[in-house]
Amino acid sequence: MTALSENLERLEESIGAVCRDAGRARGEVELMAVSKTFPAESIAEAAGLGLTLFGENRVQEFGSKALHAADLWTGSVRAQLRFHLIGHLQSNKAARAAELFDGVDSLDSVKLAERLNEAAGRVEKRLPVLIEVKLSPEATKNGVEPESNEAAQLLERLPDLLDLEVRGLMTIAPWGAAEDVTRASFRSLRMWRDRWAAAHPSLHLDVLSMGMSGDFALAIQEGATRIRIGTALFGARKPPALQRSQESELD
Repeated sequence: MTALSENLERLEESIGAVCRDAGRARGEVELMAVSKTFPAESIAEAAGLGLTLFGENRVQEFGSKALHAADLWTGSVRAQLRFHLIGHLQSNKAARAAELFDGVDSLDSVKLAERLNEAAGRVEKRLPVLIEVKLSPEATKNGVEPESNEAAQLLERLPDLLDLEVRGLMTIAPWGAAEDVTRASFRSLRMWRDRWAAAHPSLHLDVLSMGMSGDFALAIQEGATRIRIGTALFGARKPPALQRSQESELD
């Protein structure tokens, strides 16, 4: 048994236990393997263990990784895998992101939504997206602030962008916060989802992507439908010296 398979077994036991304690079925919580900074071989091994949803942080990094992984992800294997961008996306990279990824989980502005919609249309793809919501004051966090004009405009604009498929919301809890603060952040995302879903019935906001290796139990208890796990699966990372601080928070 490899380290990855042992980690996955432990993780599944933990997720199952938390779901039972919370009165939820295991099938209600989707596991995203955050493979940023790890090589294509790690993704191939994870896929062999049954994982199909992966989170990547940079357009350029994943583009290079995918190029060098052609021999690993050919045919039926690649068809089963989904790669989502979970890191901050600059609007000038929207076209490349729409080509590379099966979803963008960090939508945070009207401008980016329009760029992604245009790019998805060019490649004849209906691109799944999550709205990233900023629920903490940290300067390193991205996302749309829920009570801002940008949030209101984005929610109004999205139904008209037919090449985007809005699936839900994503957030990152405050870094190093106490348990009650983290829990409140997750609870707040669920509250905003319920409020926005009622106000904008044409948008499908079923996905709540929240919780990482250190706080996924709290996220599941507060209603997460997708958790993003990197370190607990793949082990500790060795990020580049100039990697931005926020990237270390996306798990």
